[in-house]
Amino acid sequence: MASRLQGLPLFWHGELSWFFNLMVWSSSRSFFGVEDFVDEDNSRPYTYKKEKRSKNPHKHISFKQRTIAHMEPFTLDVFISKRFVSASLTHRSTCRQVAVAGTNSKDIKAALRSRSDVPACLAVGRFLAERAKEADVYTCTYTPRERDKFEGKIRAVVQSLIDNGINVKLYLD
Repeated sequence: MASRLQGLPLFWHGELSWFFNLMVWSSSRSFFGVEDFVDEDNSRPYTYKKEKRSKNPHKHISFKQRTIAHMEPFTLDVFISKRFVSASLTHRSTCRQVAVAGTNSKDIKAALRSRSDVPACLAVGRFLAERAKEADVYTCTYTPRERDKFEGKIRAVVQSLIDNGINVKLYLD
């Protein structure tokens, strides 16, 4: 548009801009060469849906799947890194952590020689059991992550919870 208006006086630029806008809108074809944005079946091929629907719209969700979060509300989460071990009990419905224990907390850190070995895992389980009892939690469930095997340090944390009075229901594949 600027090249078309180069020879004209400056005050004509505003008056002629409507003419060039009209030329663009009155063209016979639209931008990508599609004359009509609606197909024969009244669908719009260039719009996208916000979310995908399930492949099976009549999929049945069992009673157990719907009620398991309320029947067994507390779940155990264990995280073990090269430096630390931490575990927590979380309420499934409200997503609140009821009890937390880890080797990087002050009360456990002072009593341990190493923060990531099996005795540290046993200490984390013992402290988590004490804090869970203070919060009136006596049962929980544990499902290991896909990459985790139920052995070694993870088993030590769960076994320590069981030894200190917390009922742990294991869901192993």
